[in-house]
Amino acid sequence: MADARRTVEVVWRIEAPRLVASLTRLVRDVGLAEELAQDAFVAALEQWPANGVPDKPGAWLMTTARHRAIDLIRREQNRETKYAVVARELADEPPADGIVEDPVGDDLLSLVFLTCHPVLPRESRIALTLRLFGGLTTDEIARAYLTPSATIGQRISRAKRTLAEARVPFEVPQADEMPARLGSVLEVVYLVFTEGHAATSGNDWVRRDLADEATRLGRVLAGLLPREPEVHGLVALMELQASRFDARGSGTLLQDQDRRFWDRALIEHGLKALETSITLGRPLGPYTVQAAIAACHSRAPSFEDTDWEAVVALYDALAQLAPSPVVELNRAVAVMHADGPEAALAALDAIAADPRMARYHLLGAVRAEALTRLGRHGEAAAELERAADLAPTQRERNLLLERAAAAVAD
Repeated sequence: MADARRTVEVVWRIEAPRLVASLTRLVRDVGLAEELAQDAFVAALEQWPANGVPDKPGAWLMTTARHRAIDLIRREQNRETKYAVVARELADEPPADGIVEDPVGDDLLSLVFLTCHPVLPRESRIALTLRLFGGLTTDEIARAYLTPSATIGQRISRAKRTLAEARVPFEVPQADEMPARLGSVLEVVYLVFTEGHAATSGNDWVRRDLADEATRLGRVLAGLLPREPEVHGLVALMELQASRFDARGSGTLLQDQDRRFWDRALIEHGLKALETSITLGRPLGPYTVQAAIAACHSRAPSFEDTDWEAVVALYDALAQLAPSPVVELNRAVAVMHADGPEAALAALDAIAADPRMARYHLLGAVRAEALTRLGRHGEAAAELERAADLAPTQRERNLLLERAAAAVAD
């Protein structure tokens, strides 16, 4: 019985996005589709331990969910007219085997564009995407973001209601709408990865569960949209950054990492994804450029051997595509290694007055590095202490204060 239950849970994690996607197409309501999918899941938990796991578990779930949809709609004939129409369409649908065995690429793609629709607040897009497309439970999402489960549940419920009230269509955007809408999807996936790559709360430097989930979503998108270079660029960026997780430890800086612990398989996959993005022959987007920067580090046998001139040039390009003070800050780091600390300080001074940097602790950390290289250790310690006051987590505060103490000792 325990084995059957584990099988149900594994099948659910694999099939849930496709199941919800297909049901959403059929019933035109993502909230109802999820309820029907969950009903099928509960039925599997009740029946599979006693009757055995069916040969085609995904088809079994789809058939069960479709039957429940037909029963529900027939019981509520007085609901909106569209449901009566949907009931007739459901009765004419091909057998579930055909639905489940097909790639249902359009349905999956429509689902992710639905969950990442710009009509939803960013936090709601993340929660709904992880719930429906990523297959995570409300409790899992809550643990991932250290947010009460009730809050996540409310975000998901409101998101579904917003999509219904706004009458957001369940469809892949038209070609002229694709760039803007795809940008929203990629933003959500990368936000999830970024929180996993550098957690802004909790005690861990890395949340591999979030990073892995985002990377998986990116790979699914790459399979569904093989001609979109920025999708491959994002996959490359995530894989190349994730390749360093084992070497980062408790906040080990890039220059101090033992590159023998970098994941060579992830680097190889990331470089291939980057090549795919570039060879599609379209203008490079910000994710592809960031992946190219990550590739410079991945290809270098040591920190000192990094092609810093190329990194600076790529940051120049990124600043044109996606201007922000954070991009300029990262560019200043590259300038420090390419042209020296004085040039880096000049680049940092150019963004110091930007109000968006007022509470960004890494600005002080980078300034401290440049000042240390110039032998101005007292100023560096002061910058690090100020940065520690702004750091979002205790572990980062502790690390910055340790660096400040070391600077004073020098």
